[in-house]
Amino acid sequence: MTHASPATANADSVTRYRARRRHQRRLIAGLAVLTLGMCLADIATGPGQYPLQDILAALVAPGDVSQTLRVIVWNIRLPVALMAVLVGVSLASAGAEMQTILNNPLADPFTLGISSAASVGAALAITLGVSVIPLAQPLWVTGNAFLMALGASLFIWGISRLRGVSVQTLVLMGIAVMFFFNAMLGLMQYVASAEALQQLVFWSLGSLGKASWDKVGLIAAALLVTLPIFLHAGWRLTALRLGDMHAKAMGIDVARLRLRMLLCCSLLAAMAVAFVGTVGFVGLVGPHIARLLVGEDQRVFLPVSALSGALIMSLTSILSKTLVPGILLPIGILTALIGLPFFVSLILRSRREVWG
Repeated sequence: MTHASPATANADSVTRYRARRRHQRRLIAGLAVLTLGMCLADIATGPGQYPLQDILAALVAPGDVSQTLRVIVWNIRLPVALMAVLVGVSLASAGAEMQTILNNPLADPFTLGISSAASVGAALAITLGVSVIPLAQPLWVTGNAFLMALGASLFIWGISRLRGVSVQTLVLMGIAVMFFFNAMLGLMQYVASAEALQQLVFWSLGSLGKASWDKVGLIAAALLVTLPIFLHAGWRLTALRLGDMHAKAMGIDVARLRLRMLLCCSLLAAMAVAFVGTVGFVGLVGPHIARLLVGEDQRVFLPVSALSGALIMSLTSILSKTLVPGILLPIGILTALIGLPFFVSLILRSRREVWG
């Protein structure tokens, strides 16, 4: 019986590593192309039955098409399609990092109450005309949403600093925070005027209908700030999956890393909630799709999570316009219908792992 030499074994390991990296790059490229195709399909979908070639012509050479088609594509459909992609990237990226830092597969901005806190902040501006800090009136909803989401994140982080608190306790605390802010949101709905209540209910169900280039620019700016921070902390986040003790042994300031990631997740969740309303389960499902495809390596886990979230939101945007002809369905309802079975399967899987 012959044994491979150390040099041969090392060469085989390098070959397998390079093959795996090529596969991961092809997967990311394929998801990016699929996301682009889904975005184009979203732009081509709408009440006006325009042929795809006319839509492409309006995108490539807007001066060569009619003014009506140009306005429909560039002022209405394109901002909606881009907002769907950016919101999907934001929620899935935030969910991926929250699951990583809390080491819990059920963590995301929705289940930990961050989205609910942002909803309450936005509702203060919509129903009561209250701004938590002095801001220009157009920024009241966004500013309130961010500050409330930040407060919820800091509360969860503060709990994590207490002695003897486990990550499971943090998730339970996040669920309690979610119920608290949902109750606050219900209270504001009860005292709101009829007009404000109608706006709040419509907003809370989730809608891409009010997307604009200004909002697209703001959420894109938030991603440009946060994604480099996530990527820069990639190896530390990967090490954190080994456990706090291992991460600390590698020289990682775990508390500081968690705080920084929670702040970034708060910004992304607040932007998404402020602009499109409450959208659940995207931040839960996207990272799990990525985990099944590429594992926990943050170099590929984060990009695949972001692209998975973008695909889910683009598909939801298309379904919202096509399931019931002539009616634009709320995206929050559709994402809940898509994500709820997945959420239940995760709970059942976690139960099997614990009990047996």
